[in-house]
Amino acid sequence: MIHQDLLGAIGDTPVVRLNKVVGDSPHEFFVKLECFNPGHSVKDRAALRIVEGAEERGDLRRGSTIIEATSGNTGLGLAMIGAIRGYPVTLVMPDKVSEEKRAILRAFGAKVVVCPTSVAPEDARSYYMVAKKLVEMTPNAFYANQYFNEDNLLAHYEMTAPEIWQQMAGQLDCVVAGVGTGGTLSGLGRWFREHHPDVRMVGVDPVGSILHDLFHHDKVLNPPHTYKIEGVGEDMLPGNVHFDVMDAFERVSDLEAFEMCRRLVKQEGICVGPSAAMAVVGAVKHAASLATPSRLLIILPDHGRAYLSKAFNEDWLRENGFLRDPLAGRTIGDVIRSKPRSPVVTAHVEDSVQEVVQLMKRHGISQAPVSSDGQIVGVLDESDLLRPLVDGRMQPSEPVIHLVKGSVIWAAPGDSIGTLLSQLDEGFFALVRDADETLHILTKIDVLDYVGTTLATLRET
Repeated sequence: MIHQDLLGAIGDTPVVRLNKVVGDSPHEFFVKLECFNPGHSVKDRAALRIVEGAEERGDLRRGSTIIEATSGNTGLGLAMIGAIRGYPVTLVMPDKVSEEKRAILRAFGAKVVVCPTSVAPEDARSYYMVAKKLVEMTPNAFYANQYFNEDNLLAHYEMTAPEIWQQMAGQLDCVVAGVGTGGTLSGLGRWFREHHPDVRMVGVDPVGSILHDLFHHDKVLNPPHTYKIEGVGEDMLPGNVHFDVMDAFERVSDLEAFEMCRRLVKQEGICVGPSAAMAVVGAVKHAASLATPSRLLIILPDHGRAYLSKAFNEDWLRENGFLRDPLAGRTIGDVIRSKPRSPVVTAHVEDSVQEVVQLMKRHGISQAPVSSDGQIVGVLDESDLLRPLVDGRMQPSEPVIHLVKGSVIWAAPGDSIGTLLSQLDEGFFALVRDADETLHILTKIDVLDYVGTTLATLRET
């Protein structure tokens, strides 16, 4: 099929079965990959319906500027449509939105205004309020207003829901989706209520949002707070959130979502963003409450490329506490216990170079602590002995007292492996005296052997 422009390619996104990340479950899980839309997200559908609805009503006309408050994906849909149909676009977004999203919006020619995330919706600095202010200040402006514009909901009522039913050949028990503006799940819910009311609609909310509380308790029990998942959850109730067409709500933490994000791409080959991964976690949680084997379809709203600097960046994940440390809690004592027990071989400052060479050769070691009057004062390794001999600066019969280097690194059995590695960055070894006064010597090779063995065991389990 040949489309007249890119907008004709919106919709008809594929459905794929999940096989590994859902574990050994009696239920069947399917995902609808909305990243196959031309703007790489489910929001292409809503953006197109919003623009066409506004054009039909005369709210959007030649010379109009489209303005919207967005976490990125609706903005991308509007920017793409604006580029094709000739509308300037200004987008206002919270500062937690990834830089990749901001960059692609600017590439489409949109103006991007960034506002603080951690302010109340009614605060003049919030992205909702800044967008409204820009509408007031901009002549001939059209405010897309996805949170309250019913065209957002109608996009999924008219297009997405019947598409899902056809693709699933009528074999469907639950539809699961993250909820932000509410348009996706409310539109789907309205259509299924009218046509197939036995299909359950399940919303998924990030911890920190108020929607889960409002659905279950009709009031906010846990005050809203910032979270890292983008594009879902709210600190206010959007007009497009219709709880009456939803059957259940699950709550998912940042950690659960970011871990699933990485599992999906590694185990299923599906690269999506944290909000999509959140929906998968929510679906698995909801399935655990179902008494009979069921078929669940999960809406995955966008692609993972927009989150390379976050969800797929190990430094960012580690800084934000989302990357589990497989060595957390492991200590120097664990490394010692993993080694064959053998006495520490020590040289003495009065030993000759030749004697120390023979000592190392006899015990098969390349380095040794050096003592003076019963106290360890430094370190010697093979290169410390070799260079002076080759350069002629020392004779084999001379004492090694002139070659001893470095301060002694002492560590305790209870210290973390991370602490030990920081010490070993100096290039020497560490000495450890345990509770029974036994002396142990640890090198980088010892730590490497322990870490490698430990990680391999964790992978097998």
